[in-house]
Amino acid sequence: MSTKVADHILSRLRSWGVEQVFGYPGDGINGLLAAWGRADNRPEFVQARHEEMAAFEAVGYAKFSGRLGVCVATSGPGAIHLLNGLYDAKLDHVPVLAIIGQTARSAMGGSYQQEVDLHTLFKDVASDFVETVTVPEQLPNVLDRAVRTAYARRAPTAVIVPGDVQELDHTPPPHAFKMVPSSLDRSAWTAEPSQEALERAADVLNAGDKVAVLVGQGAAGARAEVCEVAELLGAGVAKALLGKDVLSDELPYVTGAIGLLGTRPSYELMRDCDTLLTVGSSFPYSQFLPEYGKARAVQIDIDPHMIGMRYPYEVNLVGDARATLRRLLPLLRRNEGRDWHEEIRASVARWHRVMDRRAELSADPVNPELVVRALDPQLPDDVILTSDSGSAANWYARHISMRGTMRGSLSGTLATMGCGVPYAIGAKYAHPDRPVVALVGDGAMQMNGLAELITAAKYQHRWSDPRLVVGILNNRDLNQVTWELRAMGGSPSFLPSQELPDVDYAAFARQLGLTGIRVEKPGDVADAWRAALAADGPAVVDFVTDPSVPPIPPHATWDQMESTAEAILKGDPQSTDMVKQGFKAKMQEFFPGSKTAKDRRDGGSRKS
Repeated sequence: MSTKVADHILSRLRSWGVEQVFGYPGDGINGLLAAWGRADNRPEFVQARHEEMAAFEAVGYAKFSGRLGVCVATSGPGAIHLLNGLYDAKLDHVPVLAIIGQTARSAMGGSYQQEVDLHTLFKDVASDFVETVTVPEQLPNVLDRAVRTAYARRAPTAVIVPGDVQELDHTPPPHAFKMVPSSLDRSAWTAEPSQEALERAADVLNAGDKVAVLVGQGAAGARAEVCEVAELLGAGVAKALLGKDVLSDELPYVTGAIGLLGTRPSYELMRDCDTLLTVGSSFPYSQFLPEYGKARAVQIDIDPHMIGMRYPYEVNLVGDARATLRRLLPLLRRNEGRDWHEEIRASVARWHRVMDRRAELSADPVNPELVVRALDPQLPDDVILTSDSGSAANWYARHISMRGTMRGSLSGTLATMGCGVPYAIGAKYAHPDRPVVALVGDGAMQMNGLAELITAAKYQHRWSDPRLVVGILNNRDLNQVTWELRAMGGSPSFLPSQELPDVDYAAFARQLGLTGIRVEKPGDVADAWRAALAADGPAVVDFVTDPSVPPIPPHATWDQMESTAEAILKGDPQSTDMVKQGFKAKMQEFFPGSKTAKDRRDGGSRKS
């Protein structure tokens, strides 16, 4: 039997080490589906419920494995559905390859069914590489280049294969004019800055008395080096949300997340520092960085396209974070003054006490901060966490303490809803031997999370560790936007757009044969998490939470407070509860406390 183009594509993916392809079928990829049948489902075709979910699963797989995520879709509507997930990959710098079907070449330009100009459609999201295969001889070059580019640029790429081309006999490019041969190898490489640039950077950092370090996901491979820099310079370390798992939160000088979803210690660190070192982050909110001119600054980033932004850095070091820091460290002098370091440690300990007290506040019926705070001590040290966008991301950012080999991510730059559950499924394929927990709001759950529970139920037998826990913050409100209306626009909640129906998520899970638990009392929160983490398969915990608990930023401005007050005066439907919960939450910052986060963890039940 001759080898078809579709057979060759799957063979080449196997040669690149691809083990799963996330997708949804359609007649535009019938040739590929037939090839999968002939290849005994290798690489495994993982059937999502929707092409957007397939793309998110590929992103989640890539984020947590460090390997290429691959998704596949049919022509027309299937291709269109991929876009949101691929933009998530583009903005968070994740290697993903999309293989897309297209109408037959003979029908192109004829306004044929499902004919869409895919090159135009994908030229932005896959701007680093998008190509259509029109003859077999273009392979394997086009596919190889798409894979290499996705890895090298940390970006999505797209290969479009018309349906009739998929079924042609594959003929490799001959040794001839206008033919492009190809190769599989992708050797590792490392970029490093010049010695002169390193010396200038060291001069800036050595001159600082109050040094702050900001790390993002680009510092993930440099954990030991970042710690050494912080301890040498007496610095505090704040984390961009995509870099939440770069350092353990048990380190006393780690101030946690930065920005609107961040912590008070991170806000104070940036406000009061005189020197800033940013490693592997393009954190976009400059208002949470030091005021212009107040701090001297150095940036390290492997991507020259992303360096020198956000702040007037004095030295921009283009290079791999680990390699660059290893060369920088011998040039740094120990800062003997430890007052700044001690101030940071005290601020972090105080913040943990504040967050403990905020989680213990009464609410109607359950405080969402309690839900996530109660989860934290029970998390296994090798857990993988995903968070959806919305108010769930606030509590993930502030109440989850990274430690051990824990990993965590969310849609950082696109901040799209609906990624939490498919990310979790992608994570299970990246690490089938590790537990995964997803924190999801009810809006995202209704958007597409419910459907993707079907995918989790279908494939649970593939994972050696069966635990995939979805915790839902069910407040019947699109809560993050509701609070943004109040704090940024001075507008009351607009119920026709913000109010959500109350769905029994636990009952839906049980219909699928999964564990389903509904929690309506604060006293049941910890036990519900414990039961879900002990389940022998995927579990859904439906926490009925109070929409009036405010996601107060680390430093609420007068404008924000005035806008919220204006919303109350305009008759916000939750005004009474909102004022009460907001006042109680903010007041916790002004009371001394006794219990630290470490005390809470040591006293809690940690499952491993």
